[in-house]
Amino acid sequence: MAATVNVVEGNGSPVTWTQITSARFCTADTHNPGSSNPCIVPQSGETHYSYWKHHCLDLSGDFTQIDNIRFYTDGSIGWTLGTGGEVRVGFRGTNGEPHGCPESNYQQASGTEGTTGYAIEDNTNGHDYYKNESPATKNVENYTSSSSLLVDNNTYTSPSKTYSVVLQVKLTDDATQGAQPAETFTFTWDEI
Repeated sequence: MAATVNVVEGNGSPVTWTQITSARFCTADTHNPGSSNPCIVPQSGETHYSYWKHHCLDLSGDFTQIDNIRFYTDGSIGWTLGTGGEVRVGFRGTNGEPHGCPESNYQQASGTEGTTGYAIEDNTNGHDYYKNESPATKNVENYTSSSSLLVDNNTYTSPSKTYSVVLQVKLTDDATQGAQPAETFTFTWDEI
């Protein structure tokens, strides 16, 4: 039999994992914000961030082994996030691969709700697992099917949650306000 693999999002403290089929970046720690707390285009000269999001695979069912967990995009995010704006992923620049965040290092997202989240690499309020890395984030457009991000190099032989990708939107003052088109982010893995 094959494993059952679902994508889950972590929120709150202590963390609650919720199965998702889509995600929306916003300025609150919630998996389903609807149109509440949207990402706000900042004033001139400022930069805003969404609250970061932890997404991982929840493995269940009957399987022998799952490993080589990777993440990628189509290489072109069609969102108007402004000059220097991007969708970012936590990156273990100093400590190397894998780049995913273990569940034991989960950190609840925070910031000024309704306005901006803290940048992953912020020295004071950033994500503790990434903020001292060099670099602490990368643009997700760097990761495609032919050059995917190694999220987790553990070998799973029983039901478990994998390491998480930690994602965040960065907006600059010339971003365009309004709903953005859907984008597809993809996890892959090897299964025996």
